[in-house]
Amino acid sequence: MEVYLDNNATTMVDPKVFEEMKPFFTQKYGNPNSLHRFGAGVHPKMMEALNYLYEGIGASDEDDIIITANATEANNWILKSTWIDKILNGNKKQIITSEVEHPTITATCRFLQTQGVDVVFLQVNDEGIISAKSVEDAITKDTALVSIMWANNETGKIFPIKEIGKICKDKGVLFHSDATQAIGKVLVDVRDFNVDFLSFSAHKFHGPKGVGGLYIKEGLELTPLLHGGEQMGGKRAGTVDVASLVGMGYAMHLATNKEALAYENTFVKSLRDKLENEILKIPDTLLIGGAKNRTPNTSLISIKGVEGEAMLWDLNQNFIGASTGSACASEDLEANPVMSAIGNDSELAHTGIRFSLSRFNTKEEITYATQKILTAIKRLRGISSSYAYTPKNHKSQL
Repeated sequence: MEVYLDNNATTMVDPKVFEEMKPFFTQKYGNPNSLHRFGAGVHPKMMEALNYLYEGIGASDEDDIIITANATEANNWILKSTWIDKILNGNKKQIITSEVEHPTITATCRFLQTQGVDVVFLQVNDEGIISAKSVEDAITKDTALVSIMWANNETGKIFPIKEIGKICKDKGVLFHSDATQAIGKVLVDVRDFNVDFLSFSAHKFHGPKGVGGLYIKEGLELTPLLHGGEQMGGKRAGTVDVASLVGMGYAMHLATNKEALAYENTFVKSLRDKLENEILKIPDTLLIGGAKNRTPNTSLISIKGVEGEAMLWDLNQNFIGASTGSACASEDLEANPVMSAIGNDSELAHTGIRFSLSRFNTKEEITYATQKILTAIKRLRGISSSYAYTPKNHKSQL
């Protein structure tokens, strides 16, 4: 049996999405910017896909959703455009973010620091999130943008986006959220949550890889990241990948309707909890960030005495896919940055294993995966030089 539990890294393309995409490779292949019927013939499906995107995130017709290659591009775009528009050519000098953002945010902010931008990295609490109050306290007259993720890719913890959005609106500060790990798992509504910019990637909600989007609230402008064409109203040059846009739109539609979100928060959550509870019965295991206020598919578990990459090796031998944020088993190299930020010691920060499920997982898969995980823990602890065997920490669960 093969069991894929790494859905926060990427998801399988929903077969229904694939079927929607297929005609746009060999049948309806015209360039959408061409005036002839081959180009014009793809427009209806493009508009349908765009409508699905607007509906999926609660955007209005007056807003813009620009199609990008991925959330990486969208995140880079919003930060670098803020630098150009509000800092180099304006009177602002500060960007506020958190210390546990995705690397596409933190690495870009580190680059902007080398260009003289004042970047404030807000610290998280022991649950791995920031408070809305910490954002409010950090905002000054020099703040150009606040960028806070909707949900964390490692822990699944959900950030107080609605409260932060209201604070930013009241203070007249632009607010961006990377919703890559939230769409299809929790309700995302840009208007209700007062979000000015929002990033997402299709392959995180069972759409194709290589396509994403950036939501821009009505009346706001960004300096284009790509020049050389009039596509997307001149905001993002380059011929639109029609097949991918169609796939992303339909995937958004399938992932964000009420029934889909209800399924995610009942059945998928029940599978996640079943797997998690069995692992946490074992002594010296810890759920990072706690059980509350997180996406229904994600568990980040620290298993004392078990290096994350060693666990992945054992799981891979049993055809189970999971992930670890650890760069290497050596403590001399960078550990999982999210676990380190929360305050776990150096040993625990190398022992985190992330399990992230999807609607395509089954009860049988979780039963199989649980058995193999428990067996791997027993084997790896048995050969560990840092974990001492005692009857207490090797109970019958193993």
